[in-house]
Amino acid sequence: QVQLVESGGGLVQAKDSLTLSCAASGRTFTTYEMAWFRQAPGKEREFVAGITRSGRGTAYGESAEGRFTISRDNAKSTVYLLMNSLQPGDTAAYYCGAQTGFYGIVRDPKQYDYWGQGTQVTVSA
Repeated sequence: QVQLVESGGGLVQAKDSLTLSCAASGRTFTTYEMAWFRQAPGKEREFVAGITRSGRGTAYGESAEGRFTISRDNAKSTVYLLMNSLQPGDTAAYYCGAQTGFYGIVRDPKQYDYWGQGTQVTVSA
């Protein structure tokens, strides 16, 4: 089992940058493929970015491609999401998820075994 704690959210203006962190504790961090999802009120949880256990493979959702960068530091058991050129449409609660399967980077939130409590990102125009 792993515990995930997100941090780094806040209120920013459009075109600003923000870095989210997700610190893991418990089981060995490299057991998990990691991802960031987001969920706005009244909407489904949306895949933002995912990263393989080694960190060498990444994938992005359409809204994140070219603006966001996911990375992980296995020595610190932490995954990051650098978000550039933020827009009001990026406003949501951001969650990190961990999954133990060997399916590559998974975009379906139902496949994730563990979740953090979320961190709110609000982007003003």
